[in-house]
Amino acid sequence: MFEAPSVMFAAAGAAVFIAAILPKLLRNMPLSMPMVFLGAGMAAFAMIPSLPDPDPLAHSDFVVHFTEICVIISLMGAGLALDRPVGRKRWATTWRLLGVAMPLCIIGLTLLGLGFLGLGLGAALLVASSLAPTDPVLASEVQVGEPADHDDGAEKEDEVRFGLTSEAGLNDGLAFPFVYLAIAISVVGSSPLAWFPEWFGVDVLWRISVGLVLGFLTGKFLARLFFSARVESLRLSNHSEGFVALAATFLAYGVTEMVEGYGFIAVFVCAVTIRAAEHTHGYHRVLHSYVEQVERLLTVVVLVLLGGAIARGLLEGIGWTEVLVALAFLLVIRPLAAWVGLLGGKTGPRERIALSFFGIRGIGSLYYLSYGLGKGQFGGEAESLWAIVGLVVALSIVIHGATTSPLMNRLDKLREKKALAVAGDEGLAPNTPV
Repeated sequence: MFEAPSVMFAAAGAAVFIAAILPKLLRNMPLSMPMVFLGAGMAAFAMIPSLPDPDPLAHSDFVVHFTEICVIISLMGAGLALDRPVGRKRWATTWRLLGVAMPLCIIGLTLLGLGFLGLGLGAALLVASSLAPTDPVLASEVQVGEPADHDDGAEKEDEVRFGLTSEAGLNDGLAFPFVYLAIAISVVGSSPLAWFPEWFGVDVLWRISVGLVLGFLTGKFLARLFFSARVESLRLSNHSEGFVALAATFLAYGVTEMVEGYGFIAVFVCAVTIRAAEHTHGYHRVLHSYVEQVERLLTVVVLVLLGGAIARGLLEGIGWTEVLVALAFLLVIRPLAAWVGLLGGKTGPRERIALSFFGIRGIGSLYYLSYGLGKGQFGGEAESLWAIVGLVVALSIVIHGATTSPLMNRLDKLREKKALAVAGDEGLAPNTPV
């Protein structure tokens, strides 16, 4: 009989190897890496009873901190990948998704939670704010690739991938005020007089401002160190040290959280600021590549454990009502909210459909829920909240995972076809609506 430690080492090695090759093997298939590892986790924990129970309620501290690390590393990767400079018009799609689509998603899912799931206001708002952000981790398959090392890199970003990447980079932090609002309502009640002054002053104005400012300042400092340090040995871009991307991630996040700012916002802003410095330098690819590899390894762990939690009964309380609410959110509320937010913008009909549909939910939702349950007072609703969030994330992994490659490949082919029709072999600017 094999000893458990040796089996775990062998399984870990196989999982890492599979994580390295799966994205390439599944590139043109209606299947994704998250689907594979979620299913693998379900199978492993169902067939091997001796494996420890991955109950998120029993291991809440681990869930909070592990998902937290996974999300901030993903945010650094998303920011480093963006070639397009920040601007009101250049990022118009992003602002529309953040300012219109996300609030509409929160409102819609809160109403469903109150009307159909029987949740209290605080619990319904916690579920809605946890599920509102497009996930920066699991949505990587519909995001921009590695940073470009030429001046026209920003011109080669198509609007769908850019919009989803930038949305995922910022909406994780901007959903936090609603998580804090849910926590406040669970503690002091729903009367605005009891929660509004502190919530608006601290959780909205202070935390967002601090996240933006410290993220920018940290990014400026690190960019100067990476590319312009007077001492050659400190100019890290000359040494291709990719692991310092982790230092940038943890520094921006830790400093901001120390003064009660939103670390998620700070990490993404820091990454975008670093990316803007020495825009065509190849070091950006080194940083992004390292972050991407670490993110993929952490994602495997989270997905296997989520699959194990589902196999061990995370969704036991789920009925048809919860399934219909989850499907309504993924297939109606998010697409409709994003479609409304993008009306009048520069996206074409097909781009608008893709941006609206690919509101992938994932590891960020698990973090927000575990964080909110640890800080608020939700009584006996914790199990039902984990069940509905776990269900939505699992359905998103399956639905979006099965459609990502076919739909994105189809969109790319249509874009290429239109490029040839309009501009011949010279190509079409990627931001031309399709």
